[in-house]
Amino acid sequence: MILIINCGSNKTKYIEQIVYEFMDTKVIPLMDFEESLLEGMKGVILSGAPLLVTEIDTTPYLEKMKWILSSKIPVFGICFGHQLIGILHGAFANRMRDDRDWQTIEVMEDCDLFNRLPTEIRMMEDHCEAISIPPGFQLVASSDACVNEAMQHRDKPIFGVQFHPEVSGNHGAVLLENFVKVCERQ
Repeated sequence: MILIINCGSNKTKYIEQIVYEFMDTKVIPLMDFEESLLEGMKGVILSGAPLLVTEIDTTPYLEKMKWILSSKIPVFGICFGHQLIGILHGAFANRMRDDRDWQTIEVMEDCDLFNRLPTEIRMMEDHCEAISIPPGFQLVASSDACVNEAMQHRDKPIFGVQFHPEVSGNHGAVLLENFVKVCERQ
């Protein structure tokens, strides 16, 4: 089973619909998360949120997610989830121009999330912030609009993407299926 932590995104239902085709899911609101909910989970997905990390105190969110630092199960952050993972590991966030359209993403490094996908893919964006690459992570994909479109931890199955695969058609569905496959191997 994959735990989907809803950080407040109205797109979370699409994550659940796609992932449920491959593995059972459980969805909970971020502020209801407790580490005991990880028991028996094969992986965790953190959704996006209608929040700007550059304008809020991220402390309560980071406190809820500090378990990621010692996690052995796969974790995948989308948009706000990606930013939380990055900040938790020492990344910096900054404002950028609004990007709420399709972007061409260039995959530059091998990464399990991008198996069976071309090196250039179109993904839907919905953000106005970006994060730096935190220590211990590798930049995987970039676009003209955002340098850190995708990252992976160098030693652990922890991934983040700035774009929204859940509303990006077939390529986005393949990416989410690839995360399920990572979870199945653990």
